Amino acid sequence: MKCKNERGVALILTLILLLIVSVMAVSLMFISQTETWASMNYKLMSQSRDGAEAGINAAANYIINTYSPPASSGADLLSSYNNNVSPVQYPAANTSGHDVILATSSSSQTSNYPVSSVKTAFGSNAQNGLTAGNVTVNYNSSAKLLSQVQVIPYGSSAYQTVQTWQLTSDGAISGIRNADEEVSAILEKQITPVYSYAAFASATGCGAMNFGGGGTTNSYDSSNMTMSGGAPVVAASGGNVGTNGNLAENGNPTNINGSLSTPRTGTGTCSSGNVTAWTNSSGHVNGGIVDLPQQVNYPNPSAPNPTPPTNSANALTLHNNAGDCGGVTGCSLGTGVAPSCASGDLCLAPGICPLTAGGPVVTTLGGLYGDITIKGTVHLSAGCYNINSLTENGQGTLTIDSGPVVINIAGTGQSTPIDLTGGGLVNTAGGFNAASLQFIYGGSGTVKLAGGASSTGVLYAPNSTLTMTGGSTWYGAVITGTMTDMGGATINYDQNLQKQAATVSNWMLDSFTWKKN
Repeated sequence: MKCKNERGVALILTLILLLIVSVMAVSLMFISQTETWASMNYKLMSQSRDGAEAGINAAANYIINTYSPPASSGADLLSSYNNNVSPVQYPAANTSGHDVILATSSSSQTSNYPVSSVKTAFGSNAQNGLTAGNVTVNYNSSAKLLSQVQVIPYGSSAYQTVQTWQLTSDGAISGIRNADEEVSAILEKQITPVYSYAAFASATGCGAMNFGGGGTTNSYDSSNMTMSGGAPVVAASGGNVGTNGNLAENGNPTNINGSLSTPRTGTGTCSSGNVTAWTNSSGHVNGGIVDLPQQVNYPNPSAPNPTPPTNSANALTLHNNAGDCGGVTGCSLGTGVAPSCASGDLCLAPGICPLTAGGPVVTTLGGLYGDITIKGTVHLSAGCYNINSLTENGQGTLTIDSGPVVINIAGTGQSTPIDLTGGGLVNTAGGFNAASLQFIYGGSGTVKLAGGASSTGVLYAPNSTLTMTGGSTWYGAVITGTMTDMGGATINYDQNLQKQAATVSNWMLDSFTWKKN
C-alpha cells in the first residue's frame, strides 16, 4: 500500500524531465544558430577579403601598366620630391607629414600627388564593386610611395625610376551583418646584379641552354682570390646557371658546379608543349634546381651611339705592319712608350664613356670602327669602343692593356658579329676582374667564343645565339638568348661581378598582410 505523501511524484518528475529536455532543445537551437551565424560571418569575411585583394590587384595593375613615374623632365619632376626619406615626401622641402599618396574618393586617406590626371586615373581604376552571390563587395584602394631612385640599367643609356609602393585596400559588404577587411601589400622593383650567374639563357624553349662534351662551370672571386700557375684557383661550386627555358646536358663528366635556376619544373624529355627544367644524359647539376617565380627579363641594350661605320674603307684586317691601319682614325702602330702598346703592335684608341652602374655609351667621337678582323697583335686600353663586328678566329691576339674596356657591337649586316674562336683574347689588366672587359650586343646574330688561359670578360647579348667551342676556358659570365657549350668549354664565374653591374627587376607584389576593420 503506497503512502499518500507520494501521490503526484510521477507528475513532478515528468515536469522536471520535460524542463530539462526543453532547455536542451533550446540550447541546441542556440548552438545551431551560433554555428549558422559563425559560418555566415566567415563567408562574409572571406568575400570582403577577396574584394580587398581585388583592390590590391587593381591598384597594382594601374601602377604597372598605366602610371608613368616622375622623371628628370616633363610635368612630373623627380626633383620635386624628397627622395631621401621613406615614405617619399612632397614637396621636396618636407621631411615628414607630407607622404606621397594616391587614393580613391572612398579611401580613408587623401591623395597627395602633384599631377591631378594621375590622381583621377588612379581613382577610376582602383575602386569598384564585385558581385558575390546575393551580395556586393565594394573595394577601394590607396598607394603610398615608400621610395624612388633613378638608375641606368646596365646596357641602356636611359634612366629608369625605380619605385616601391605600399598598397592598401578595403573590401566591404553592407547589410544586416556588415563585413570590412583590409589587405596590404608591397609593390616594388629592385635593383639587382646583372651577372648573377655564370651563364644565363633568356630563351624559353627546349635546349635554351646546352652543355656537353665535358662542359663545366666553377667560380672564383677576383676581389679575394688565390693564384696558382698564373691563373685564379677556382672552386667546384658557385658556378650557377639559369635560363627561362630548359637546360640539356649530355656526356660525362659534364658538370654544373652550382645550381640551375628556371621557372620551368620537372626533369626528363622536353617538348614544345612540355618544357621541363632539365633534360639530362650523364650530366650533373651539383647545386640542385631553383624554381624561379617568373621569367627573368634582361633589358635590350641600347644601340651603339654614335653608330660605327659599315663601309668597306672601315673594314680592317689588322696585321703587324705600318700600313695596316689604312688611314683609319684611332688606329696606330705601337711605339713602346707608355701608355701606348708595345713597339710594332697595333693599337686602337677608345672613345670616352661614363662607366656608371648602367650602360656605357660613347660620348666623344673616336672609338668608332667598322668590321675588324684581327690577324696580328692588337691592343685596347680603357674606354668605349663602338665596333660593327669583331673577328679573331686564329692568327691573332687581342690584348687588354688597361680596363675597363667596353665594346659595343652594332652587328649591322653581320650574321656573326662577334667571333673570338681563335682563343687569342688576353686580359689580365684587371687581375682577372671580369668587369674589366665587357662585350655588349643587342642583336639576334651568332656569337662565338673560345677562351684561353687568360680570357677574362663578360658578354651581355640577351638576344643572341652563343656557341662556345674548343675545350676553352672563360673567366667571367655570359648572358645570351640561347647557349651551346658542346666542346667542353669551362666558364669560371667571377663572383665579384655581383658588386659591379646592376639592372632593374620586374615588378613584384609581396609582403601581404590583412586585418579586420
